[in-house]
Amino acid sequence: MISPKSTEHYLEAIFLLSRSGVSVRSVDVAKELQYSKASVSVAIKNLRTCGHIMVSNDGHITLTESGVAIAQKIYDRHMLMADWLVYLGVDRETAVNDACKIEHDISDESFVAMQKHIEEWKHTLINRRAG
Repeated sequence: MISPKSTEHYLEAIFLLSRSGVSVRSVDVAKELQYSKASVSVAIKNLRTCGHIMVSNDGHITLTESGVAIAQKIYDRHMLMADWLVYLGVDRETAVNDACKIEHDISDESFVAMQKHIEEWKHTLINRRAG
């Protein structure tokens, strides 16, 4: 089995690739993540066994409902963290790389607290500008 962090990483990559509207294959995932085709093949088998993806006879990968839920959660975390780090003055590339590390390890409780704080801060900022 692959680790929860790896599962999230693969599912997020499939999610992002599928958003482009092109059918996703394991070779696309390998290229996106810069992993060997063999490593991706093992991960794809595990993701399918866990019920997070479906693979058609011609090799096209589709996220299941559980796969989409996990991928969306990680993607949302990634975007919030990266954008917040950029706002704090971190360059975009570093922010994206750091967000990728943080998104998998932060607890739900801490993430929700950060998200709430950022939303309240945005709301306050908007009201100040409007007033």
